[in-house]
Amino acid sequence: MTHHPILSILEEFNLNANKFKYTSLNSGLINDTYLVSGDAEQQYILQKINHNVFKDPEMLMDNINYTLPSLSAKDYAQITFLSTKDGQNCLVKNGEFWRVMTFIPNSTTYDTTTDTDIAFEAGRIIGGFHGLLKTVDAEVIKDTLPKFHNLAHRTQEFKEALKNAAPEKKEIANNAIQQAHHFLKELEHLNNESLPIRVCHNDTKLNNILFSNATKKALCLIDLDTIMKGYFFYDFGDAIRTVVNNAPEDEQNHDLIHFDKNLFKAFVDGLASNDSFLATADIKSLPLGAVFMPFIHGLRALTDYLNNNKYYKVSYENQNLDRCLSLFNFAEKALAKKEFMTDYVQQSLS
Repeated sequence: MTHHPILSILEEFNLNANKFKYTSLNSGLINDTYLVSGDAEQQYILQKINHNVFKDPEMLMDNINYTLPSLSAKDYAQITFLSTKDGQNCLVKNGEFWRVMTFIPNSTTYDTTTDTDIAFEAGRIIGGFHGLLKTVDAEVIKDTLPKFHNLAHRTQEFKEALKNAAPEKKEIANNAIQQAHHFLKELEHLNNESLPIRVCHNDTKLNNILFSNATKKALCLIDLDTIMKGYFFYDFGDAIRTVVNNAPEDEQNHDLIHFDKNLFKAFVDGLASNDSFLATADIKSLPLGAVFMPFIHGLRALTDYLNNNKYYKVSYENQNLDRCLSLFNFAEKALAKKEFMTDYVQQSLS
């Protein structure tokens, strides 16, 4: 805390701070997040939005407010935001931005899985998310992180970081830099021109899905800050990189990084269990999308490493480089499965 205690923030959201306690949750790489617990099993999530990353938190909340009413169904749990004393769902205090949202009881998240039931449910809920939002006007959604998954933009950022990085950093990262150039050639063939623009989550890693503790059923997607326009392969590829590989994102032993075909099939089966919403062009883009997303995350991690770790939180100096190398390794393994993925998504989703 920089300016004021967390309990005073809770008071601003009409919560009696004397009846609540809080603990820090450390899984997120961007925002500061706390679990707030009170009497009668009341629980909430308190977050300080990282406005060094999200330059316009009010715009971010506008996107969430616009889409959230649609994200409710019999098999999709709705998240709600508490209002402040003056009726806002985001508190601005001393230059910091805070919000409180409901905590869904008896729920959990998974960083990775080996369970095909979890993989199926991840596919089902992501398909459900897109089904609920398919009639939402994407043009109303604002780009809170402009060019977030734009390959040309991320490539330019990488080149700038490479130009300005310290020589010793470039030497340490030489292998990753060479791999980046290799993938940039491979991904020239990913053509977005024929793809429909959709309202996307844009950060569908497995631990952004809530599951029921009791049934393992997926409940909803969380961490809605990156809701923006995009292509479905963004959400597909981002999920694949964490669902079919049970190694952590910064795994240093690359022998532990796998592309599990059974988990992939289960995920696609879960996606296919929804009413059809994908165009033919969407389906064709998915196999290369499963390569693109781990690569683009790896490229961003490499860029951040070269820029002295300004974006992602790190617990040790070379963690961003380890993230990059791990993600590139998975992207290579996904590329080797491109024919398998093409056959399975065509047979399951067409």
